[in-house]
Amino acid sequence: MVAIPLTINDRPLAIEMDPQTPLLWALRDAVNLTGAKYGCGNGDCGACMVLVDGTALRSCLVTLGEAEGRFVQTIEGLSRGGLHPVQQALVDEGAIQCGFCTPGMVMAIVGLLDRTARPSEDDIAAAIPNICRCGAYPRIKRAILRASGQRLPRREQAEETPAPGFETAPGSDPT
Repeated sequence: MVAIPLTINDRPLAIEMDPQTPLLWALRDAVNLTGAKYGCGNGDCGACMVLVDGTALRSCLVTLGEAEGRFVQTIEGLSRGGLHPVQQALVDEGAIQCGFCTPGMVMAIVGLLDRTARPSEDDIAAAIPNICRCGAYPRIKRAILRASGQRLPRREQAEETPAPGFETAPGSDPT
């Protein structure tokens, strides 16, 4: 084993693991940062997204050796003392459901907004490859626009119509 120096969430560390170990497992097993999730292991889902030198990367595809000497930011290091504006926007838009994809999604969005303050729909589509099994994509897109300070489009009628079985009963207060 060799000690691989890198900085994680502004903390210089040396991780003693095989340099070919995926960064995801180094974060989870050696540093106990479990926010980045193992979803697919081949870079398709984005659940393991972290920022490496400010760029959103899938940590299952980056080796510990490739991260040597670099700055890694995980969801745990994103905000100290409250929600990051991206996290707050996701909450405000009701874009978090099961939460499994949320850490990777947040990191991808932060990476996008750090590069492009007012992203277009094409920018969003290109920068956010994450899979949300709950299908919250319209709300996620609205959250990205909210976090970037852009004017939100009018909600689609389909989004505002309750799903069957979730209608408000007559005479009840939905709040």
